[in-house]
Amino acid sequence: MAFDSKTFQTRAVTAGVFVIVMLAGLLCNGWSFIILFTIIHFGCWYEFTRLIKKINRIKWMYFLPLGLLYITLPILLLGICAFSYVDSIIFQKSYEDAWSYSPVLPCGIIFSIWVNDTMAYIVGSLIGKTPLSKISPKKTWEGTLGGAILCMVTISLIGRATSYYSFKDWFIIAACCAVFGTLGDLLESKLKRMAGVKDSGTFMPGHGGFLDRFDSLLIASIPAGLYYFFFM
Repeated sequence: MAFDSKTFQTRAVTAGVFVIVMLAGLLCNGWSFIILFTIIHFGCWYEFTRLIKKINRIKWMYFLPLGLLYITLPILLLGICAFSYVDSIIFQKSYEDAWSYSPVLPCGIIFSIWVNDTMAYIVGSLIGKTPLSKISPKKTWEGTLGGAILCMVTISLIGRATSYYSFKDWFIIAACCAVFGTLGDLLESKLKRMAGVKDSGTFMPGHGGFLDRFDSLLIASIPAGLYYFFFM
């Protein structure tokens, strides 16, 4: 797959606006985080419901519980990573401490996915030859492995330099995001193929809908969030 510099530049500019909105929601305060991910949560649910209606209009309601695992659980786990509420209950800290907000880990998870996606695209464009899956024919094994390796190395070094958590913790978080983020992308591609649509929605012109933008985050947040809750 030849490297298309014009396409890459166009997507990079559009993605820049998206990045600014995400960073504003993540870095301002706890309320901006809640507002941002409430919008993301309901946007993903809306598009998920539309997809399953297209897949099976008669029995679509039977698939709604899957949305709790696919959408609601990951966002709740991100909230656990952002707020110390659950830890505070377990260790009986004060009510004020319970709602202390830290964007460090959510940012680490999201940045891991961004780095993995970007590096996978670049490496795949330059040297990719072996298709990863029929579900997403543009993905290659070379790009996927290259993106994962560069993601783990980059996030581990940057994360360790911030003095938050250990090198091992960041390495595992980045690995979770690289591996499960790719699986999330493939899962959403499969849903779209079954529904017979190119994009899950149109909220971001040129980049698709909520599920198109957050498919990797939804799946990656589950192992990353569970690792944080039980081991960090």
